[in-house]
Amino acid sequence: MTATPVRLGLRANLAQFSLLVAVNALVGGTLGQERTVLPLLAERTFHLTAYTAALTYILAFGLTKAATNYLAGSWSDRFGRKPVLVAGWLVALPVPLLLIWAPHWGWVIAANVLLGVNQGLTWSTTVIMKIDLAGPTRRGLAMGLNEAAGYLALAATALATGYLAAHHGLRPAPFLLGLAYVALGVGLSALLVRETRDHARLEAGTHRARADGRHDHLHANLSNREVFSQTSLRDPALSAASQAGLVNNLNDGLAWGLFPILFTTTGMPLAQIGGLAALYPAVWSLGQLATGPLSDRVGRKHLITAGMLTQAAALAVFAAASTFTTWAIAAVLLGAGTAMVYPTLLAVIGDVAHPAWRARAVGVYRLWRDGGYAAGALLAGITADLLGLRGAIWIVAALTAASGVLVAARMYETHTPNQEEGNS
Repeated sequence: MTATPVRLGLRANLAQFSLLVAVNALVGGTLGQERTVLPLLAERTFHLTAYTAALTYILAFGLTKAATNYLAGSWSDRFGRKPVLVAGWLVALPVPLLLIWAPHWGWVIAANVLLGVNQGLTWSTTVIMKIDLAGPTRRGLAMGLNEAAGYLALAATALATGYLAAHHGLRPAPFLLGLAYVALGVGLSALLVRETRDHARLEAGTHRARADGRHDHLHANLSNREVFSQTSLRDPALSAASQAGLVNNLNDGLAWGLFPILFTTTGMPLAQIGGLAALYPAVWSLGQLATGPLSDRVGRKHLITAGMLTQAAALAVFAAASTFTTWAIAAVLLGAGTAMVYPTLLAVIGDVAHPAWRARAVGVYRLWRDGGYAAGALLAGITADLLGLRGAIWIVAALTAASGVLVAARMYETHTPNQEEGNS
């Protein structure tokens, strides 16, 4: 039987790309099973009154996911993308069961350690595989579709679990949905997903330098240490993207852990809390269908700057408001700002990193970005205990605005519209 020729581009790889979109929707849904229910479990079932203690599950998740993101990039280059993807799904199998049966909070922490490993391996690998398949010219669109699928499924699951919790209790019904997602993810990844490492090798073979010479020092043979240094500190675009990603997920960690508790202070019904918890990631997910390809047309830098500043304004509205309608408006703004940023930051990494070390650069970027969950859990918990819920939100709003200013000052434009980008 003749092997299928390796070709780059979304159209040439439509079947596999679509399958990976579906797989990443399951990844997002697996995370979404916690979004509405777990903050309420902490408060109502386990009676954790200190915000810092209640947010320990996000800290455990963020630290584990951040570290696993880095390993996912290295392992994808060493062992291939598909084995890492399947391993990530296998790790998730105990997570819903631990959440259902947890007799004390330590089980929830353990479940979130495993969930962090699952999300780091599976989400990172689907990102890398889609960049491999898409080639150099449609990265924004590819990342928009990837992130939209994951976060739309997260939002839908947050809404569904809020409904299930309202009608059937906080446990076990909401987490049975997560168990179904994991089973589907294992099956699809093991049986139908194909390896994409040869696509990256094909692109590396057609690599061309930028006309402005900016990336001439970023050759194909960078060591792991050099990749970490360039992505974290030395390259202005890569490092600006890394800090913006960290701050973006810092405020997402705040939204995940504290917003449901903030909403309960008004006596809001559980179904409305679930609706608000779902609205922000729903706008975020659907918005990426527009902002990903938009960044291919207008460039990356200004979209990221505007997105971070929009998020900061939305957080300020959350801190000042106290009604469902105003919070809903803030959720739409926060989702829109995040949609401007999320796929565009990943596209920046794909623009700059050479195909030979791009998977590792994605891993380093996602190490910093998802470290924001841990930073957000600590900062939100400590400041909420000291200054109250609204004080914590004001502080994170200020940090998010500062991040946008830093992107404007430091990042160079990595994608010129209509420019041929064989270099990345």
